[in-house]
Amino acid sequence: MLKMAVLLSGSGRTLDNFHERIVAGTLSGSIQVVISNVGDALGLTKARNYGYPAFHATGSDSTNAILAQYDIDIICLAGYLKLYQPPSGLARAVINIHPSLIPSFCGPGFYGSRVHRAVKARGCTVSGCTVHFADGNYDEGPIILQKCVGLEYEDSIDTIAAKVFAAECEAFPAAINLVDAKGVDFFWKKVAV
Repeated sequence: MLKMAVLLSGSGRTLDNFHERIVAGTLSGSIQVVISNVGDALGLTKARNYGYPAFHATGSDSTNAILAQYDIDIICLAGYLKLYQPPSGLARAVINIHPSLIPSFCGPGFYGSRVHRAVKARGCTVSGCTVHFADGNYDEGPIILQKCVGLEYEDSIDTIAAKVFAAECEAFPAAINLVDAKGVDFFWKKVAV
């Protein structure tokens, strides 16, 4: 079972998903600490209500100072909208989720509804999400798992976002379970990044 730190910037919907799956016994992880770069993020309130230690930290250095107080195996970026530089001991243990099928619609400036807007504008008939290890550059690092969703021509940006988020709710926990089963090094060794 992986000891997790969760970094977030917003409402904490992914935190909700993690918590529900931990309680149900379907996620091979335990949340040790939750940190947000936004002081009044709803996700911090949710974390405290779930009983997790929850903190506001403005940057990588202050985040890492908090993480140093906890025994952590992986850091999960759960809607964390800031480039994060982990401590050296966890440099290969940061997992991110992106709302597209990387390498499409990713990189600097591609996040949230911007991704779905670009997918719609291109006329894509599929989209999805990618869970990957972060390597210090936006949306790079070894891919752990991808989940595809079909799109209809008449789907709105909100509909696309809802379909992709539903896929994320399945993919992120499944990816954490894969990392628990195979180990972090397995994914870094399987691709040349």
